[in-house]
Amino acid sequence: MAHDHDHPDHSELSEVERRVRALETLLTQKGYVDPAALDVLIDTYQTKIGPRNGARVVARAWVDAAYRDRLLRDATGAIAELGYTGRQGEHMIALENKPRLHNVVVCTLCSCYPWPVLGLPPVWYKSAPYRSRVVRDPRGVLLEFGVTLPADTEIRVWDSNAEVRYLVIPERPAGTEALGEEALRALVTRDSMIGTGFARTPTEPT
Repeated sequence: MAHDHDHPDHSELSEVERRVRALETLLTQKGYVDPAALDVLIDTYQTKIGPRNGARVVARAWVDAAYRDRLLRDATGAIAELGYTGRQGEHMIALENKPRLHNVVVCTLCSCYPWPVLGLPPVWYKSAPYRSRVVRDPRGVLLEFGVTLPADTEIRVWDSNAEVRYLVIPERPAGTEALGEEALRALVTRDSMIGTGFARTPTEPT
């Protein structure tokens, strides 16, 4: 049985998207994939597992010093306190950005990524150019993402692997002292938790 989503016209899809669609249809027709189960999986990663989870972790760390300390000491346990556990998030380490220290995460061998807190990895994270260049020239790569850092800022590149994954705690934006945790969540971006972006300022559009 074909997957009966209301899909956009194939002319609007990229080559990769067309290949994925064809593979999905073939596997469904052969009975290898249950469309209902696939829908549940997609919904889980789009609405329940994703950057919003990581944003909640970061916002909590911004407003709760005791939680931030636990997160830096035992990220896996602190993240689990908020209910985020599971595959690709078994062994987490939190990295705190500071005025003269900026952390950025990569997986040089494949695309190891903390799914429970960031969802599925962006395409660029899995690309060979990012995986190789960010190690050799992190400052140059960050500039391409729009991240400009002072010359005296130390940049640390962390390589995720099958054993450990990382979550960057971006610096809290200035002028957010009066904001509560929920409002702060909206300022935390996926890229800021990888290290290829900053958290939004309160005046930036979401």
